[in-house]
Amino acid sequence: MKKTTGMDRATTRNWRPATQAVRGGTWRSEHGETSEALFLTSGYTYDDAQTVADRFAGEAEGMTYSRLQNPTVAMLEERIALMEGAEACRAQASGMAAMTAALLCQLSAGDHVVAARAAFGSCRWLVDHLLPRFGIETSVIDSADDAAWEAAIRPNTKVFFFETPANPTLDIVDLKHVCDLAKAHGITTVVDNAFASPALQRPMEFGADVVAYSATKLMDGQGRVLAGAICGSEEWVNETLMPFQRNTGPTISAFNAWVVHKGLETLSLRAHQQSRNAVALGEFLEPRVTKAGGHMRHPGLPSHARHNLALSQMEATGPIFAFDVGTRECAFQILNGLELVDISNNIGDARSLMCHPASTTHANMGEEAREEMGVSEGLLRINVGLEDIADLTEDMDRALSAAGM
Repeated sequence: MKKTTGMDRATTRNWRPATQAVRGGTWRSEHGETSEALFLTSGYTYDDAQTVADRFAGEAEGMTYSRLQNPTVAMLEERIALMEGAEACRAQASGMAAMTAALLCQLSAGDHVVAARAAFGSCRWLVDHLLPRFGIETSVIDSADDAAWEAAIRPNTKVFFFETPANPTLDIVDLKHVCDLAKAHGITTVVDNAFASPALQRPMEFGADVVAYSATKLMDGQGRVLAGAICGSEEWVNETLMPFQRNTGPTISAFNAWVVHKGLETLSLRAHQQSRNAVALGEFLEPRVTKAGGHMRHPGLPSHARHNLALSQMEATGPIFAFDVGTRECAFQILNGLELVDISNNIGDARSLMCHPASTTHANMGEEAREEMGVSEGLLRINVGLEDIADLTEDMDRALSAAGM
């Protein structure tokens, strides 16, 4: 393969993000194809026995097995790393595979993790149930309370783990404050950036050590495949993450990697337009929601407690927000009144989707845990898509009216 148009790091690192999203991580075969090739192979052949021995010994470059390397997957990893401003990236089978690997690869019995209480339900399951099973201590804090991070540190604290914006409460973490604090104490920060993507927010610019993704969301952006990614320094990826990934196998398929790779070409356009639509829809909803006694959780609106912080960290505030309408009954009435917006628990899609987190994404947490993190019975989360904003507001107006709002 000709390693062109994306393999010269000295050149590609000088490109701006929009160019990297289209040109970064492009390898071409002898055929000179313009669209990146899809390599569907589990293994590789070698010219001679010494070549394969050298590759397995790490003394020669080249592919050995698709659990470890695949040309299509490698292109995706390079492109994400370039967009993120990271030295290295490893793609994963799903977003939760990425979160699990990012934590377990560096933690051992006796270590301590400080995590944000507002998080995706499965991420909280990792913190509340999985890690303690292996003797890893965990503390859950209000991530918007800057002082709480330092207060939670113990001599054995190894990792800070959080989302910003958080799912589904849209809590915003002060990235610079938390990352600076972590560095001062020798703690590794693991940031779930799925709600923003590198098109809208790059946590490493604020000092984050590791950035993890559900690439299923905005990176694919069209609800087609499952994928994940973990970004970090070359040293951390090669020495800490790779031994775990090599031997446990949370490997993304080449086909899924190719789909996400193509999705990245339009990521910035989609993310910014969906962000604009989300702000416009939020502005339409807020008077109706507050008049009915509910409240908005939208970092793009001035009413959000950390609106200014969100604007200082993000290029745009993303396609996702939440609003509380008081009761499950009212929330269900709104969902059932929708004609255009789909009821779905996915996010990041180019289509508008809405769900009731307490009965879907966070249903298995239990009522007490949901109450602790602010996932109330009346909370609705919406992913605002690329439809005409006039059609979206008409649909929401119809649904709110059906619920008596």
